[in-house]
Amino acid sequence: MHPIRFALLNSFLCLFTAVYAAADKNWSAYLGDAGGTHYSSLAQITPANVARLQPAWTFRSGDADPKNRSQIQCNPLVIDGVLYGTTPQLVLFALDAATGRELWRFNPAGGAASGPSGLNRGLAWWHGGNERRLMFSAGRFLHALDPATGKLIESFGDHGRIDLLAGLDRDTTGLYLAANTPGAVFRDLIIVPMRVGEGPGAAAPGHIRAYDVRTGKRRWIFHTIPFPGEQGYETWPADAWKTTGGANCWAGLVIDEARGLAFVPTGSAAFDFWGGDRHGDNLYTDCLIALDANTGERKWHFQFVHHDQWDRDLPAPPVLCEVLRDGKKIAAVAQVTKSGHVWAFNRDTGESLFPWREQAVPPSILGGEKSSPTQPLPLKPAPFARQQFTEDEVTDLSPASREAVLKRLHAARPHVPFDPPSEQGTIILPGFDGGAEWGGAAVDPRGVLYVNANEMAWVHTMVPTKTNAKPGSGAALYAQLCVACHGVNREGNAAQNIPSLVVAAQKLKPADVLALFATGKGVMPSFAFLPAAQKQALADHVLGVDAAPAADTAAGKVEATGAPTARTPYVSTGYTRFLDPDGYPALRPPWGTLNALDLNTGEYLWRKPLGEFPELTARGVAPTGTENYGGPVVTAGGLVFIAATKDEKIRAFDPKTGEKLWEAPLPAGGYATPATYAVDGRQFVVIACGGGKMGTKSGDAYVAFALPQ
Repeated sequence: MHPIRFALLNSFLCLFTAVYAAADKNWSAYLGDAGGTHYSSLAQITPANVARLQPAWTFRSGDADPKNRSQIQCNPLVIDGVLYGTTPQLVLFALDAATGRELWRFNPAGGAASGPSGLNRGLAWWHGGNERRLMFSAGRFLHALDPATGKLIESFGDHGRIDLLAGLDRDTTGLYLAANTPGAVFRDLIIVPMRVGEGPGAAAPGHIRAYDVRTGKRRWIFHTIPFPGEQGYETWPADAWKTTGGANCWAGLVIDEARGLAFVPTGSAAFDFWGGDRHGDNLYTDCLIALDANTGERKWHFQFVHHDQWDRDLPAPPVLCEVLRDGKKIAAVAQVTKSGHVWAFNRDTGESLFPWREQAVPPSILGGEKSSPTQPLPLKPAPFARQQFTEDEVTDLSPASREAVLKRLHAARPHVPFDPPSEQGTIILPGFDGGAEWGGAAVDPRGVLYVNANEMAWVHTMVPTKTNAKPGSGAALYAQLCVACHGVNREGNAAQNIPSLVVAAQKLKPADVLALFATGKGVMPSFAFLPAAQKQALADHVLGVDAAPAADTAAGKVEATGAPTARTPYVSTGYTRFLDPDGYPALRPPWGTLNALDLNTGEYLWRKPLGEFPELTARGVAPTGTENYGGPVVTAGGLVFIAATKDEKIRAFDPKTGEKLWEAPLPAGGYATPATYAVDGRQFVVIACGGGKMGTKSGDAYVAFALPQ
């Protein structure tokens, strides 16, 4: 080669190597960084070469549920060449991130026959000086481990773990709590999200707490259901702080490290669908709260839903970004919602960066309920999911499908946003899972936000509590604790992976059911708070062996003796997707989309269907998109990676145009957010393939893709 050409080439390679080396090779926090941006500065994989991606390694944990009820929703961490993730049974592991070779495992169950219930969406990492800690939640416990060995750090809490059910400033004995989403680290603190009960009856409060990462001691608490004398107390009944649960952050939170602020999204109060015992706007439910990360002091908040009756929890962490206004950069925080909206706020003041108004909404119709007369509505950006189910939106897949859906649509209440729960049947659109779901949104340095959406309608029906079931009987307890998931007739919900109790009763013994009540399993909470006699009564009813008389449906209040389950005169019949007779969504397509929104202007750049049903494509139907769970990742290389779809694939899109550039099949559905990282100069994209949602098979694999060596 000519010496001048060689020198120029060598200079170019040195420059490329320097730029690439400067990129962050790690994926060191849940969703990429403290600000939850889902963004990576890696740029080896580009639109020009992404079609050459191939599997680099596959790791299988070996513990998927053969009945297809397990999942992996973990967004793994990758730090200095080591990948940390979790299995379907909540076992923590470390892998060589270049090869997928297992380094160690930690089972939080120890030698117990069954482990903690719930899911795990990720991990938290802390380092200080020469110390390193991996923070791992399983069930209601937060563990601190040595990332080099996978051993518990004995000096943290009680021999390496703390019980998150304790320290809520209220008696929570026997109540349900699980920490599905990782905490956020700020200096020497970890601020923890948690899931609590949402049904009728007793539920733990969702107060926000920060713990010392070295000792496990609680450092501060923010009461999301305010105590007397605290701001927001007047938005609840006087004694709500003593008894009401929920108002929790289950989706995760983000940290502005420079400002020392934690941005915390919260959910609804319990009971989700009837709030006659909690009249008022109910601060701080359904809020984005800016807290001083050092002290827990509230700086500002915005409430997205007043007096929630629709389970409109904020479903994902917000993202930190910068947007342009009048030529100036503004530090912003953007929040996506189940209703399919994007809100953006000034991080310092809480001022909305786009116009909005309080919109009048229909009044409550259930006895004892009292709706808020208005709800906040953003005027810009436009929603990224449809807001109203009219005849024009009914499926057109076939005349028979359309006719069946129209018949059911006409039987329900005419749909409008924030239509209250009813006995007739209320259309929820976007559905209970969004709109946006827990995968959340990605944002790039240009201020462009990428969010995947479900375009699914659900039907929600309330029924009066059965009154002539004996108080405290199995029938009364089932109506208040179990019917929302398993249905009035114990038939379950296959689409939600909720088993039929009628079928289960043919295989289970009373001792098996009682054991499940004690521990919970998967997304089923523990019923340890019930007295022994009521556990037995409920087990008998679940198994269909009780002698409870047939109950009518006249409204009334069941006073269950000794059990905190009797505060509501209504229960929900469950979470029911609105489908056509062939099992496809009742709406006309698209049923799942990926959207790009310029936060500088509030205008969408593109919107594309996400996923397909191969059998419909074969019939000549254009790709419809599918229901989807898990979020996107955007890279400096000019790509948006996302799995999430029911068709069990991972894809890459051009962030400027939305053009699909690459796709690959997965061994099971990738219902998680990918991570991207580099080892020895090679960029990888990894996705957890746990399946198990939407009736798809369960899996136990992590698959990493890379360019050929």
